[in-house]
Amino acid sequence: VPFSWSMRIGLGILLFYTAVAMLSVFWTPYDPMASAVGPAYSPPSWQHWLGTDRLGSDMLSRMMAGSRYNLGICVAAVAIALSVGTFLGVTAGYYGGVADGVILRFVEVFQAFPGLLFAMLIVQALGAGILNVIAVLAFVGIPDYLRLARAEIRSRREWQFAEAARLVGNRSWGVAFKHLLPNSMGPLLAFTSVNAAFSVLIIASLGFLGIGLSPDDPEWGNMIARGQDGVMTGEWWMSLFPGLAILGMTGSFYLLGDAVSDLTDPRRRK
Repeated sequence: VPFSWSMRIGLGILLFYTAVAMLSVFWTPYDPMASAVGPAYSPPSWQHWLGTDRLGSDMLSRMMAGSRYNLGICVAAVAIALSVGTFLGVTAGYYGGVADGVILRFVEVFQAFPGLLFAMLIVQALGAGILNVIAVLAFVGIPDYLRLARAEIRSRREWQFAEAARLVGNRSWGVAFKHLLPNSMGPLLAFTSVNAAFSVLIIASLGFLGIGLSPDDPEWGNMIARGQDGVMTGEWWMSLFPGLAILGMTGSFYLLGDAVSDLTDPRRRK
């Protein structure tokens, strides 16, 4: 199971994106923010491997820089959502009572809105920018981690190892976070990959709609929006390559999530 094909392929694709993102910090064939580095609407060639867009910007350079934007925002948002949502979920699941009820009502209010619509509303209120997009994605992801962590802790808080931890004098927070949480991380880690894939799609969607990052930023959703006029006139490369990049990144996260589920759930092991 540790070397399943899902794990190998997903991790390999994600490492490739990470390497490209790190390389783009130091080198790209052309300045990804520059226009008119070549003829506008130039198809893929030896000078411009992925062609140029309507402003004459090099698509490969913008794609490389875009991996830094999309992957970086995704990782930051998921890390924040996982940390905050898990903390609140463990607290609500272990202690219960009034705090549990208040937190659940709070979560239900926000989950009444579709994720993309809610993200659009908040970004419109806060304004465009990397930090705002990270904050919005983290905020949208917190309720799912909270509910999942709460369910896992509630199902385990009366188990024998938890009772034994209490009997030997461990404080309640120690039982919750040192004993119950480590035994509940499997489903949370598996969901992290799904949440990461969803975050990549939300980032691209906000960019496509022009309400995420600046329209000039080399983010893949922005690039698809910039190239959408060329789809019907034969300039297919301007939207195809960013779309494939989004597909590859989301696919890698889903494959990793499937592999983590196999690792952490004995019922799924063959």
